[in-house]
Amino acid sequence: MTVDAVITGSHIILQDRMVDRNIIINDGKIVGLTNDIPQCDLKIKGDGLVSLPGVIDPHVHYGVYSPIDESAISESKVAAIGGVTTMMRMLRLSGSYKRNLKTHLVESSKAHYIDYSIHASILYKNQIDEMEYCKSKGITSFKVYMNLGDEVGHIYMDLQPGEKSLREERVEMTTDMVEKIISKAASLNCTVLIHAEDYQICSCGIKTAKEKKMNGLAAWSQSRPIESEVKSINNASKFARKSGCTLYFVHIGSKGAINAISKERKNGTKIHVETCPHYLTLSYESQKGYLAKVMPPIRTSQDIDTIWQEIQSGGIDTIGTDHVANRLKIKLGGDTIWSALAGFPGVGTMLPILLSEGVNKGRINLQQLSNITSQNTARIFGMYPKKGTIQKGSDADIVLVDLKKEGKVSAEILGGFSDYNVFEGWNLKGWPVKTMVRGNIVTEDFKMIGKPGYGKFVSRPVLS
Repeated sequence: MTVDAVITGSHIILQDRMVDRNIIINDGKIVGLTNDIPQCDLKIKGDGLVSLPGVIDPHVHYGVYSPIDESAISESKVAAIGGVTTMMRMLRLSGSYKRNLKTHLVESSKAHYIDYSIHASILYKNQIDEMEYCKSKGITSFKVYMNLGDEVGHIYMDLQPGEKSLREERVEMTTDMVEKIISKAASLNCTVLIHAEDYQICSCGIKTAKEKKMNGLAAWSQSRPIESEVKSINNASKFARKSGCTLYFVHIGSKGAINAISKERKNGTKIHVETCPHYLTLSYESQKGYLAKVMPPIRTSQDIDTIWQEIQSGGIDTIGTDHVANRLKIKLGGDTIWSALAGFPGVGTMLPILLSEGVNKGRINLQQLSNITSQNTARIFGMYPKKGTIQKGSDADIVLVDLKKEGKVSAEILGGFSDYNVFEGWNLKGWPVKTMVRGNIVTEDFKMIGKPGYGKFVSRPVLS
């Protein structure tokens, strides 16, 4: 029998160990790990390289500043270059999911280079009744923005395919709505993703900071204090315990938030925790300008140390990028921190940052890296063992990395819709050199080989 492909000579990262085997691939699946080299159509030399399960980015915003028919192409391209094989879109739809979801699914199917899935944001009361419909379409996780309301209630929604003008709306995420969304998700046995910032505290903090004519990233952090995160974590956890819902706290980056989550876990709340590369590398003390403006804000160097420690101890489950596909002109809308937009691109740099700042600096090992970037995410969101692992029967989603390869971050090299990168010019050691999705090479040495439309929607079942 002739198989489709064999990856020879690489170090393969499994859940608890590294093995030196050849990876046998056929019909898009891993069919074995062996010392033999069977007859094959394609032999991929992995000598000196590490084979990791393809990265799953659980937190990507695209389709907001350019429509999905364009952004799925541009953002899945930069994701693939960065070693991501599955991207999970934070979908924010106006009106009805029953009316508008289908067009997004259709256009997405024509445009992605890599596989993809969706979290449905529930922003309006009428959408709560449509959560069961979303579940029937394979969307089994829902996003709640506790940061939206009052003076900070504006949000850019996802564009309809073909739209060009930004779609800005106002959202009032009341406590009652949060509780109803969590309760409904619990009844459907689905997970709720929580943006944990209290909009009332943030609204008051921003108003005070502006009155005092404060500016800069330190002012941004002070205006959205850690207390706002703690309050939201406590409230959401209270509702989740009452209903039995599982929560997934997105983009956690402060010691205060970590401590609050630890207490809620001890109280019996079922909680998963995500952090982002910027909370592992950037502080308002070290950054100039406004490019690193994000919600929640980057904090201090001490908070950075805490987040690394939580990854090492297993307190943090996953890493997502909170990637926002915007452009510099949109990002820096004026000459103060208050006129700049929150969020920046990051899907292409997550793995290189973690290889360089994590593995190569001895903060984490390759098994920990694999677990937090792939396996844990696949388990939490119902994709395991199809995704998230290198084992017999799983999709052949594999990223080959060169731990010794050095290079500078450049928005130009990574491509995508965005024309800047918050890590621009950083010299990183450790880069992906080949990305495979379901057994086919989609990128090699920063060049696209795959075709738009190859990526498939990953329909996710409810976990038992």
